Amino acid sequence: MHTEQDFSRSAVGELMDWKAILVSAADLQGFIFIPNPFLPGYQWHWVKQCLKLYSQKPNVCNLDKHMTKEDTQDLWEQSKEFLRYKEVNKRRPRSLLEKLRWVTLGYHYNWDSKKYSADHYTPFPSDLAFLSEQVAAACGFQGFQAEAGILNYYRLDSTLGIHVDKSELDHSKPLLSFSFGQSAIFLLGGLKRDEAPTAMFMHSGDIMVMSGFSRLLNHAVPKVLPSSQGESLPCCLETPPPAVLPRDAVVECCSMEDWQVCASYLKTARVNMTVRQVLATDQDFPLEPMEENKRGITTEGYCHLDDEKSHVKRARLNPDS
Repeated sequence: MHTEQDFSRSAVGELMDWKAILVSAADLQGFIFIPNPFLPGYQWHWVKQCLKLYSQKPNVCNLDKHMTKEDTQDLWEQSKEFLRYKEVNKRRPRSLLEKLRWVTLGYHYNWDSKKYSADHYTPFPSDLAFLSEQVAAACGFQGFQAEAGILNYYRLDSTLGIHVDKSELDHSKPLLSFSFGQSAIFLLGGLKRDEAPTAMFMHSGDIMVMSGFSRLLNHAVPKVLPSSQGESLPCCLETPPPAVLPRDAVVECCSMEDWQVCASYLKTARVNMTVRQVLATDQDFPLEPMEENKRGITTEGYCHLDDEKSHVKRARLNPDS
């Protein structure tokens, strides 16, 4: 059972202040849109986690195919000076963080087999698990377990092709999506790829919950929208968090030095966290043939996000579709 104290621990405001929109249309039932419920300043924590902590090993990212584990051990440390002085030298090569396209957490998604497995797992971040479970409970999904996450890192020229998230073994639990940074257009389609989609804006701090009928609908992100004021942050990211956080908060203080790096990154980027429960309660993964298990996690030929400058074929960018 969630309490208002639990919400404050995970940096979101009191439930009574949420302005959740439950879509009642028959073809979109179960889709819940929650406009930014985060307390002022607390988005900083989640942005920092995506860039500084969640991108670290042993988590898996798109750069692993091209680089050694040592090279991708700490993308933040290798990139922070580049990002801090980004505006001074706009012609410099992209840092590793700017080349990051996706990171997987918990049960790591295999882009080749389009499956999860018990053998490919690292501990799911406790702070993100707490946030996800509280949001799920507020939407009526008590007992939700955050077991897998896919973090998408969008540049201004990035898109996400139309797809369905169906690799999880339990579709009765919702898919949670958290957005930070620049705004984007989200398309929510139907059960068939050719059904006309509903378009909506996603702004920094917005949360989407796909449950029930909407859990297996096609969806896509065709465009990230640059700020109309040039390279700038959404206003909700301008306010720093309070100097003193609640004692039992799962969020941490974000130093101004760290935020300078995050802010520089987000002026031309967007980060999205999607969290899923993979298995039903007391469910195990089915036994796989030995050949399947030996394949492991491979990212060859898959990028999940499509940059306009990428040479990877678009047809191969749609997991689960």
